[in-house]
Amino acid sequence: MIPIDITPEQLQVGSKNTMVDHLGIEFLEVSPQLIKAKMPVDNRTVQPFRILHGGASVALAETLGSIAAQMNIDQENFMVVGLDINANHIRSVRSGFVYGVTKPIHIGRTTHVWEIKITNEEDKLVCVSRLTISVLAKK
Repeated sequence: MIPIDITPEQLQVGSKNTMVDHLGIEFLEVSPQLIKAKMPVDNRTVQPFRILHGGASVALAETLGSIAAQMNIDQENFMVVGLDINANHIRSVRSGFVYGVTKPIHIGRTTHVWEIKITNEEDKLVCVSRLTISVLAKK
C-alpha cells in the first residue's frame, strides 16, 4: 500500500531491487495529484546511438502514473494495473537527467488517465505520455 502522505525518500526505499532502482530513477516530489522524478541519461537508459531509449522514457512514465493512481484509490479493496500507455518522443537527450511529472487527466471509479511530461535539464519537452489505468477489486 502507498500511503497518501508518503515521502520521496520512502518511495525510494520501497523501490530497491526493482526497475526503478535499476534505471536510477529518483523521486523528487510526491502527492496524490503530482509526482516528479528524475532519471539519468547514461549507460542504463540509452540505446545504441547513445541517446535516451524510448523504452526508458516509457518506464519512467508508467512508474510515475502507476504510483499516482495507486495513491488515489481505496488500497484496502482495490489495486491498479496499466491498461494502455502511449508516448510521443519529441527530442533526443544524450546526457544529464530527464525529469518526469505526472498529473491526472481523469480519476474515475474504474479507470484513471494520467499525463506524464518528460523534460530535459533545460525544461524542454522530451516526451509526452498518456497512461490509462484500470482499477480492479482485490480478490
